[in-house]
Amino acid sequence: MMKLVEIIDGIKPVERQWIDKAQERTAQLVMPARALGRLHDISERFCGIQQTLEPKITKKAILVMAGDHGVVTEGVSAYPQEVTPAMVQTILAGGAGINAISRQVGADVWVLDMGIIPQLDISSIPGADRLIVEKVGNGTANFTTGPAMSRRDAEKALRVGFEQASRLIEDGADLLGTGDMGIGNTTPSAAIGAVLCGASLDAMVGRGTGVDAAALARKRDIVQQGIKINRPDAEDGLDVLAKVGGFEIGGIAGTILAGAYHRQAVVLDGFISTAGALIAHALCPTVTDYIFAGHRSEEAGHGIMLKHLGLEPILDLGMRLGEGTGAALAMVVIEGAVRMFKEVLTFEEAGVVSS
Repeated sequence: MMKLVEIIDGIKPVERQWIDKAQERTAQLVMPARALGRLHDISERFCGIQQTLEPKITKKAILVMAGDHGVVTEGVSAYPQEVTPAMVQTILAGGAGINAISRQVGADVWVLDMGIIPQLDISSIPGADRLIVEKVGNGTANFTTGPAMSRRDAEKALRVGFEQASRLIEDGADLLGTGDMGIGNTTPSAAIGAVLCGASLDAMVGRGTGVDAAALARKRDIVQQGIKINRPDAEDGLDVLAKVGGFEIGGIAGTILAGAYHRQAVVLDGFISTAGALIAHALCPTVTDYIFAGHRSEEAGHGIMLKHLGLEPILDLGMRLGEGTGAALAMVVIEGAVRMFKEVLTFEEAGVVSS
């Protein structure tokens, strides 16, 4: 595996000249100036990422990171921890929300076991060929009593995510989407958001899987306790991940680093994916050049995260499922923007006088 410092050193900003060239072509398209609004921004950024005026999307992939969380024992979720492996099996069997949407948009779905507690018997699971097992541990520790993981395991999670996303890119994926599965993972995500965005817990901690008012208040207390005990360093993304994060969140951050390293676009899903993006951004701010925010989640604090990253969501549909569903849906919009850029004629090509 590559060292983290080597990965970060290999990430270069998008070259502005390609965006400028794309904007020049946009100005010549046979339509009123920027008549398709943000679709033009999307297509021009995509040209910059791929360094071409002939951008292409030939293979889309959603990488769902799965992991369990020790903090679940504090009652922060409306669902028991056993739901994590059950939902992993449902995704592998093709029966989850992410599967339905990905079939519609033509994206492959992969599940990466970063650290769910049970060891799944892959011989008995339909679709197990789409499961990649790279456990960093059997669930994180309860961050109310100490760090969620060691610094070494935090780096391992990042590197595993990087390596597996790189493998998909090497196999031809040119548009990656991030997804997650892990009961309780809005709690570490809120902690990451509070630390790295400097936001209040009232603004950042939300209902997650749908906890009631009493459980929400307790969830805020738990996040506050975890931050107070562990004192994560907001200037050190790896420290934040280790102190209050999750294995799957580290894997998502690694996926984003891979996209930026290989100059391929990455589409974020919602709250948990954006927590991963915050970690990646803390390590290497340049990564945002390669990120599209798929949607704005209903989860409290997601808008604050996106603002911190300087990202505007493509969709805002009141979604809060996770799994990569928002990222997959947004791929359709990105693909449409790219096709529009390539296939709409210029005034000259169409033989239309523009003035």
